[in-house]
Amino acid sequence: MPLPRRDFLKLSGMGALAVSLPAFSVAASYDLIIVGGTPAGIMAGVAAARLGKKSLILERTAYIGGLPANGLGATDIATRGATGGLFAEFVQRIKAHYVKQYGENSQQVKDCSDGYHFEPHVATAVFQELLKEHPGITVLTMRQFDFEPENLTISGKRITGIRVLNRTTGQTETYSGNVFLDATYEGDLIAAAGVPFFLGREGKDRYNEPGAGRVYKYWGGKEGPGSTFAEDNAVQSYNYRLCLTSDPGIRVPIRKPANYNREEFISLIDDVKSGWHTGIEALKLTDTQRDENKKRVAAGQPPVVPGMPVGIARLTNMVKLPNGKTDANNQHLAFLSTDLPEENWPYPTSGWDWRDKFAKRLREYTEGLFYFAQNDPELPEWFRKQCLEWGWATDEYTDNGHFPRQLYVREGRRMKGKYLFKAEDALPVQAGGRPPVHADSITASHYALDSHAVRKREPGKIHLDGFLSYPSKVYTVPFRVILPDSPIENLLAPVPASATHIGFSTLRMEPCWMALGQAAGVAAALAGARSVHDLSVPALQQELLKQKAILIYSPGLDVQAADFAARQLATLKNEASR
Repeated sequence: MPLPRRDFLKLSGMGALAVSLPAFSVAASYDLIIVGGTPAGIMAGVAAARLGKKSLILERTAYIGGLPANGLGATDIATRGATGGLFAEFVQRIKAHYVKQYGENSQQVKDCSDGYHFEPHVATAVFQELLKEHPGITVLTMRQFDFEPENLTISGKRITGIRVLNRTTGQTETYSGNVFLDATYEGDLIAAAGVPFFLGREGKDRYNEPGAGRVYKYWGGKEGPGSTFAEDNAVQSYNYRLCLTSDPGIRVPIRKPANYNREEFISLIDDVKSGWHTGIEALKLTDTQRDENKKRVAAGQPPVVPGMPVGIARLTNMVKLPNGKTDANNQHLAFLSTDLPEENWPYPTSGWDWRDKFAKRLREYTEGLFYFAQNDPELPEWFRKQCLEWGWATDEYTDNGHFPRQLYVREGRRMKGKYLFKAEDALPVQAGGRPPVHADSITASHYALDSHAVRKREPGKIHLDGFLSYPSKVYTVPFRVILPDSPIENLLAPVPASATHIGFSTLRMEPCWMALGQAAGVAAALAGARSVHDLSVPALQQELLKQKAILIYSPGLDVQAADFAARQLATLKNEASR
């Protein structure tokens, strides 16, 4: 039985967290200290730098860029143009790279889809270019922040110092700053600061959200048997966004991992032979078609099932990228794919030793899945042959066996902020209308309410628990979701934002995170040594509009128009007052 869902409401007095840290050597002081070299962290630094502020980005790994630099090359945004500012600039720079490198009419430019689809190394190059243009940003890699409270110095209501481990030298370092930002996928900084946070899934009885709690749902269909909608402590699954290619000129073979466990993958054999999948279209299979499929399988031919993924698509859902590559994600129509549910549940609140072991485990699981599909003799020959056409891309992650360096932490801690973003904030108030409009909006965004599985395959269940998607509309995100419900007055959290599990399932996309990072950077620059809780929201919005952020989206919006800012503020005011 699952453990009860836990709300981590760490409300201890701030005085108890005021600690003196001996052996610290203060290296420097900054206007803004950002924990996490994720896209949100990078955009925060850039936004602050454009306001003349000096920031420090502390990144645990040797690389910056988070998921876009590690395989997530098919941008998750449902309405292009809904999110602007630095995210839009990032997209434009991606396209400009391909135009410059290959020519305006090249296949690469077509495949980059106006800059929304890109290779991992190109995303890395664009992030590095942005940082290089802003000398006020210092980036220190291989700096590990552990979320124990003693790694922060808190005086009164302010964080004054942060302690990190230099993983290269083994020495501890401390830095001081005016404002601190949590741009980690895990939410480690808010935990160390004693800010309340949530883990797990709220039940449907809490906020009446679609998909809340324990849910089994055909992909594209309604909830099915076994759905209790009850709350629990489950965390949606993680995977790696893989860069696969079928181009023999750049293809690297997939090798058998050191810790290969064939037993993990044998359920795939019957799935392949039967053609059965988790989508609603599979229910259209007639008795006549079932009988025909038995004959086809006996003859060594693939079955035919409506909506059935073909070949390696049985393992992964791929989107085309430039230069013959793909962004390969978990296959939502499969019982067995690149996600590894259940085993990641401890990840958000575990230390880095445990997390590193899980990352290795997930890598070997992923490599093992593809090796099994390409080589296991019990799989049909036609299927193995189709899968063998694919491998890693030779020019990506060259120092890591061509495998992504960053696992996809879809959801870690979720901060308890001044506002809790819920499903209702992304759903229209009435048919054909908008979701509720927040007067303190710092960005518009749009993606489905979309969560991955929390449990592995269970006998008799129509799909994996928690694997779901519900359509949404373009929505506004209030400043309050990155503002902690805590006495700490110089902390913002653009990545572990304040939301329910279902609300977070749409906020967690990188375009939205980049926009929230930009807003946090601007807010930090405006706040200075004052409390972020006292920040003038109109002043924040005015500066965001100068940086071409979109606070409320309407079709045909022109960010270059002379009256762009005035129209944004007028529309926001009118819609929020309805």
